[in-house]
Amino acid sequence: MTKLPAEGRLDPPPRFPLKTDLVLRARLTIARERKAELEDDAEAGRKVSPDKLDAARERVLVLEEIIAGQDEAEAELWAELWGTPQAVEWHRQKWTREVAMYVRWSVRAGGGDLDAAKEARQHADRLGLTPLALLRLRWQIVRDEVADQRTQRTQPAAAPPAPTRPRLKAVDDAG
Repeated sequence: MTKLPAEGRLDPPPRFPLKTDLVLRARLTIARERKAELEDDAEAGRKVSPDKLDAARERVLVLEEIIAGQDEAEAELWAELWGTPQAVEWHRQKWTREVAMYVRWSVRAGGGDLDAAKEARQHADRLGLTPLALLRLRWQIVRDEVADQRTQRTQPAAAPPAPTRPRLKAVDDAG
């Protein structure tokens, strides 16, 4: 078994190796173009359904929010993962891109993408993020007992418990 420190990896996370989500950016570009076309048609006096124009505007706003939220969520998850015990082994084996792919799929899954959830689950297994995956990889998370003992010695001793009085039993005189 490979022993992983329970306190996790203490170094700062590596740089996130993936570019921003290009598929979402392409969808946003197309949505902006479509919205601009509809607005130009409306300004030129051509008949444009208000529902279509509203839907195009909504699509642009939704994609902008998804992209902004995705970048932030990826950064948060990336930093969190690189503080886990498993990150010690990821760093040793140079699994940076594999962890980045898990982050990308996991964030998409959080947005409701079922296919992304399936991919994220598979990556979680490969990266040792579940108890069964830890077992398969033969990784064991262990406490640093020496550090625990050092911490216990430096903390003030707890006050001893208050003495207790012996309890008296009630005796029935009728017997």
